[in-house]
Amino acid sequence: MVYQKVNWGIIGCGDVTEVKSGPAFQKVENSELVAVMRRTGELAKDYAKRHHVPKWYDDADALINDPNVDAVYIATPPGLHKEYTIKVAKAGKPVYVEKPMALNLAECKEMITACNEASVPLYVAYYRRAQPRFLKIKDLLENNEIGEIRFVSTTQYQKATEDVKDADHLPWRLQPELSGGGLFFDLASHTLDLLDFFLGPIKHAQGFASNQAGHYQADDIVTGNYQFESGVHGVGNWCFSAFEDVDVNEIVGSKGKITFSTFGNSPVILTTTSGTKEWNFESPQHVHQPLVEQIISELTGSGVQASSTGITAARTNWVMDELTRRPPLL
Repeated sequence: MVYQKVNWGIIGCGDVTEVKSGPAFQKVENSELVAVMRRTGELAKDYAKRHHVPKWYDDADALINDPNVDAVYIATPPGLHKEYTIKVAKAGKPVYVEKPMALNLAECKEMITACNEASVPLYVAYYRRAQPRFLKIKDLLENNEIGEIRFVSTTQYQKATEDVKDADHLPWRLQPELSGGGLFFDLASHTLDLLDFFLGPIKHAQGFASNQAGHYQADDIVTGNYQFESGVHGVGNWCFSAFEDVDVNEIVGSKGKITFSTFGNSPVILTTTSGTKEWNFESPQHVHQPLVEQIISELTGSGVQASSTGITAARTNWVMDELTRRPPLL
């Protein structure tokens, strides 16, 4: 179905929707946010008032079945993604779901099947795929600026914040039944998805995951290696109880390398035998907006295809499943 304008509903209008995503649905041409839902009705009402949204609900089914809602953005913790995606698909409406796509690959497959059977598109909020910073990196790779790609390395670690040490009031991101697997699933998923975007699918992955600091039950360190279908090798280290914050990725080729961060504003650096070049980018105010623009363009038949779909996002879930898989006991 081709839309002239897409009227959106949001399920779960929490913190991520305040600036990162919610306003984008109102700022993109041919897009409008017409309804929001939160289980606590007063919070949904407050959000709607502050963001000038005409309708609010405290029941997801009511929003999903609202005839004025064309498409639904699911901004809940991952533990609810599958349930709501299937409901939206059965209502015949396009789905835009937060990342990570689901708790595991099996849930991702159910979501993809439901959307395929209903003939509705499924998009996932790996919004960095559409941002200028990362499009520049993809352009450098496609223009053969570093030659044949050999390997990629990721080092991401950070200090444990005080809120993760309160066992009675843990953020949902540290509860595997809601998040899929702690901060690794929440944060590393962005990097792994970008590597898929830059280098294509990963075909082999293995790793070690454990809890070293003991602040909560979820894994707080993951190390792994992987091989892409193209033959490129990769290694990654993620730790969430270190002494400082570090975020650096390197893609190394036969003629040079590209260095960049996933979350920071450090420049994209190209290093070759000829020297170095740097590009600086400001993060968009509403980080979802470039991807939402792609989605609206696709839904309105303008020719652009959204770069983050259920198919691409499921591959990232598979890699995370493999990197955190516990080996059988001897």
